[in-house]
Amino acid sequence: MEDTLGALRSLMASHSPPLAALVVPSEDYHQSEYVSARDKRREFVSGFTGSAGLALITMKEALLWTDGRYFLQAMKELSDQWKLMRIGEDPSVDVWMADNLPREAAIGVDPWCVSIDTAQRWELAFAKKQQKLIQTSQNLVDEVWENRPPLEVSPVIIHPLEFAGRSVTDKLNDLREKLIKQKARGIIITALDEVAWLYNIRGTDVSYCPVVHAFAIVTSNSAFFYVDRRKLSSEVNSYMEENGIEIREYGALSADVTLLASNQLNPLSAIKGAQTEVKSDVEINPRETDFDLIWIDPGSCCYALHSKLDADKVLLQPSPLALAKAIKNPVELEGLKKAHIRDGAAVVQYLAWLDIQMQEIYGASGYFLEGIGVNQKNHMETLKLTEVSASDKLETFRASKEYFRGLSFRTISSVGPNAAIIHYAPHAETCAEFDPDRIYLFDSGAQYLDGTTDITRTVHFGKPSEHEKACYTAVLKGHIALGNARFPNGTNGQALDILARVPLWKDGLDYRHGTGHGIGSYLNVHEGPHMISFRPQAQNVPLQASMIVTDEPGYYEDDNFGIRLENVLVIKEAGTKFNFADKGYLSFEHITWAPYQRKLIELSLLTREEIDWLNGYHSKCREILSPYLNESEKGWLKKATEPVESENSGLLEEDCDMKNILLMW
Repeated sequence: MEDTLGALRSLMASHSPPLAALVVPSEDYHQSEYVSARDKRREFVSGFTGSAGLALITMKEALLWTDGRYFLQAMKELSDQWKLMRIGEDPSVDVWMADNLPREAAIGVDPWCVSIDTAQRWELAFAKKQQKLIQTSQNLVDEVWENRPPLEVSPVIIHPLEFAGRSVTDKLNDLREKLIKQKARGIIITALDEVAWLYNIRGTDVSYCPVVHAFAIVTSNSAFFYVDRRKLSSEVNSYMEENGIEIREYGALSADVTLLASNQLNPLSAIKGAQTEVKSDVEINPRETDFDLIWIDPGSCCYALHSKLDADKVLLQPSPLALAKAIKNPVELEGLKKAHIRDGAAVVQYLAWLDIQMQEIYGASGYFLEGIGVNQKNHMETLKLTEVSASDKLETFRASKEYFRGLSFRTISSVGPNAAIIHYAPHAETCAEFDPDRIYLFDSGAQYLDGTTDITRTVHFGKPSEHEKACYTAVLKGHIALGNARFPNGTNGQALDILARVPLWKDGLDYRHGTGHGIGSYLNVHEGPHMISFRPQAQNVPLQASMIVTDEPGYYEDDNFGIRLENVLVIKEAGTKFNFADKGYLSFEHITWAPYQRKLIELSLLTREEIDWLNGYHSKCREILSPYLNESEKGWLKKATEPVESENSGLLEEDCDMKNILLMW
């Protein structure tokens, strides 16, 4: 690592102009959250493997910014050469650079790896000391990265209409109507999942994300697909031609954006004098050809492309595809529900298997009993269960299900203290062995042709402490409160985030991550533009019917344990008694099915309504999942979902106080 920093500093010193600092973002050319192995530049220079972070290298310092999900992980992974900067607690990277770098300092960045929004925010911060953001012509990390992973050529796959639900023609028509409304003559689409969704294609270019490294440009009368042609079969070539999409090489985008800026980007068929065939029902008004704006999303489009456009003729607005993709069509909704049923069956099979393993190998009391087991391995000393071997077994259960295409992210399989690392990633060589006296948290999901899944459950196979039970119950109460919410149209995710936190706040507890994210339909497991979070960007997009969102509060104690419960919800119209201001109301529908562990719940802390919800949910779990299980698994699920009853009939202490007051009257 020291050699890498030294090599980079040499390049910074010899750069023209010399660079006082070099920014190494996590993102690729598409501003992706998850990137391919060859694009993990920030990980290469810093050693930090989390998905979110930014490295800054000066001539004397090396700093890494990351958010609360990764504080513990970064502390473990960063060497003494690096200083951890905690987002939300330490100064932001732009403020730090403006305050700590010299006047007129040159700060380098690969303009393909930074968004327009970010670059412009930095430039604004730099102005007070006349510092300059320098766009490097080459990525300096690539120049020092020996044995950089090679470019893989994976095939582009057509996503069938039976799963996509809407044709490319329909999607292009909708997009062109939006261009007309905004008086834009074209749009540059850079987000990988947006390109995949628009053209109904999928791929394997990024682990866990079924996307293709590609760009798109769509105008009122043409559509382009920028991709490595080696990835295309004759079937895909024909498919693109049938849909009026012209294929260009991935590297041609830069030149074509320049042509687009000067209104000279034309399909080859038009250049040859042929009539361009574009499947579209949108009627083009002659005046519409005079539209001069180019639409780019400042959050997902890189600064390099923005620099090629006339700033006065750029429409900087969120991509219209982000919201269109987030509002699932009926086919996608049905597919997601079915995928989650199969996925829930796999999770139940895993829990039942894990219960047996913990009892047989470790003498644990198991999933149901609270007593302390013998806490010793059986006579077969060679047997053991690790975070990785267990998660591998979970994957085999999922792999047996219809339409399985892989995991949707690397499974978070974490025992005891590791569960306190919010996005913990176990490695076979270093991962922990199971411990019946410790909490086990697993956050996992899969890619199926008809939907993407994401579920978290927290369990204990020994005797949980009263504190662990109280914390688990507080998380469960928040999970239930959010899932049962009803709210008016126009409500954003920041307004709802508090519902999941209030039960934790009562005891002075909290968690550092957001509470919910969107999920793709056989696409990225994290999908915007909506979210449920305390973060300001959660205000940007109201929640709408047919959106998908997770409900995942948690609580984490450093070096001790972590708790998280996560279900996927569908937002739907709510039937309310009244309809104030004719706004219309929304509610959530759970589509994740797997039990909550009874022995981790302190039932005396649950209200009557919460107990009724829990029993109702568990009843549905039995009904929905049983057809997918064998007899022993059905028996396990039946036991795991038996109705519960609070010792005080669901009356909390404050409820009891109120009841006594009423009796006195």
